[in-house]
Amino acid sequence: MVPWVNGLLLASRALSPAQPGLSNTTVANVRARLIESAKASWELGVAAEAHTEFSWPALSVFEPSAFPPPKHLNVSLNASDVLEIAVKTVSKKPATSLPLIAAQGSAADPASIGVAVLLANWTSPDPSSTAFSDAASGQLEHLLHHVPRSPQGAISHRQDEVQLWADFVYMVPPFIAYYGALQGGNGGRALLQFAYNQVRLYRDALRDSSGLWRHITLGKWQDDTHWGTGNAWAAAGMLRVLQALNHSSDARLFVEHQANLTQWIHEIETASWSYQKRDGGLFNVIDSPKSFSDTSSTALLASVTYRMATFTNDTTLIPAADKALAFIKDNINEKGWLEGTVDPYTFHTQNAKGSYSPEGQAFVLLLHAAHTAWIKSLTK
Repeated sequence: MVPWVNGLLLASRALSPAQPGLSNTTVANVRARLIESAKASWELGVAAEAHTEFSWPALSVFEPSAFPPPKHLNVSLNASDVLEIAVKTVSKKPATSLPLIAAQGSAADPASIGVAVLLANWTSPDPSSTAFSDAASGQLEHLLHHVPRSPQGAISHRQDEVQLWADFVYMVPPFIAYYGALQGGNGGRALLQFAYNQVRLYRDALRDSSGLWRHITLGKWQDDTHWGTGNAWAAAGMLRVLQALNHSSDARLFVEHQANLTQWIHEIETASWSYQKRDGGLFNVIDSPKSFSDTSSTALLASVTYRMATFTNDTTLIPAADKALAFIKDNINEKGWLEGTVDPYTFHTQNAKGSYSPEGQAFVLLLHAAHTAWIKSLTK
């Protein structure tokens, strides 16, 4: 942890008893439903990240052991579920495709699998194989040189026009930052800076004075609402970039960047939880009581809140995260499905009864992993 974090002791850890986490049975069921349901590019990307944080935390950017990861995995640290996503993605990728998944309307979503592919390359038992390194470098090449940008330099979320989505911040900057932290040297530092710059440009384009982010700007159509999942994607993506910077060998060169990211994440957290319902949930449009309660955004933002409290020692928002965790527990059915999720394809309608959200499943695992890390930190 870099020295400036010690100055953020804004609240005592002497809190009321910690909110109990999810049961092992519930988590196992949630994970099983995630594995069977994740199909779309971004669903696979967030699934890979959720598996990493939940099952293999030593490999996640939240641990000092992230960079570099071990060259050889073993039985107790095999990341099999993460690597399976990487292997299947690369094996299906056409040789002529630079993106990890070809023919996507989104320029950003395939990159969400990039961290898993980089991990597969780093830990590959066959050092002569270049399949994973070629796939990862191709994805990076595509983002840097084949996707349109805004006049300010923000890479478009969409391939066919310049359009900026809050979701992008989870899909692309964490991949580029992870790539840079692994690469090291001048090239790696340049990528770390580039990842940060993309976050800054997106914040400049989407943030409102309230601290909340609009969902989509530019392009043929916009969504100016403060969509809950969009804000959660943005906060969680910034958090992963922050942790990549913090645990990279060049952390000392990015102290100001880390302070800014911490502030920007806190803006979204603080603004979002100010609208929290009595039952612990957030509205699908965070500042619109006319919209429905959404479990997906509530779970992801709660995960960010536990992670940030662990990182900064600022416990101010832990009561909100605890209420959110209780709300999520109440909305997981006996089969492990998270109910009450927004339809991620429409943004503004709730999934019908019997329909579920793969990304929502991943968000529950991320929440569980973050809560576990938070509880562990209390004993240090």
